[in-house]
Amino acid sequence: MRRVPGSSAGFTLTEIRDLFFALDWFPDAHAPMPSIVARGRRPNLRPCGVCHRPEGVGGPENASLAGLPADYMLRQIEDYRTGKRTTGVPARAHVFRMIAALKELTDEEIKASVAYYAAMKLPARIKVVESDAVPANYVPNWYYTPKKDGPSEPLGSRIIEMPDDEEAFVNRDSRVTFTAYVPQGSVARGRELAMGKEADRIPACGGCHGDDLRGQADIPPLAGRSPSMIVRQLYEFKHGLRNGAMAEPMKDNASRMTLSDMTALAAYAASLPP
Repeated sequence: MRRVPGSSAGFTLTEIRDLFFALDWFPDAHAPMPSIVARGRRPNLRPCGVCHRPEGVGGPENASLAGLPADYMLRQIEDYRTGKRTTGVPARAHVFRMIAALKELTDEEIKASVAYYAAMKLPARIKVVESDAVPANYVPNWYYTPKKDGPSEPLGSRIIEMPDDEEAFVNRDSRVTFTAYVPQGSVARGRELAMGKEADRIPACGGCHGDDLRGQADIPPLAGRSPSMIVRQLYEFKHGLRNGAMAEPMKDNASRMTLSDMTALAAYAASLPP
């Protein structure tokens, strides 16, 4: 029987590895899960809660859904279903599996899952650390984790985001926190870009995402979200992999961004309270 900090629940390894069972370590912390979130629908529809978690926090390898505007999520589902949105990493089989599954969702399942996650508030769980070095790490399964007793290594221009408790992360604990190592000066540089200090090249983010980057109307919040996820989305806008409704402004903005710009903006957004 496996357990995680702060929970009285216990699950077997078989249950933890069951991808048609959204582990709920903290059932009293949220409303009852819709069936499509908790159990999915065999054979192709894995439950949303397996990857995005019952509390909507997701992980660096996917996305947090908690607190996203309902209309925004509905647009993304439609974009995935119609081919207007995809991924820049062909090897990410789980993304293509999700896209195929989204095409099988009923209108009722879409409505229930979107309402469930939109009603949530994303907790603060990411610590951004500016550094020249990072613990030596490897990628066991679409996420970074430190090597045991490993030395440090140069960070360079990367973002390396790792769970602070890998065992709890593997056990799908939605309360796991993360440390995101970013290059020195990234947060200040990102703040300048976000505030429009280079508006002739990159318009201020607050015009759409709100001055505190917590979103407004049907524009998604960025504050406190995974910097790994934010960089992926900026990259995919830049390279024409997101083409749905309302994508054009972001495609235009991202077209002028360097990877260094994206890293800085993501570091700044992740450093803010959600």
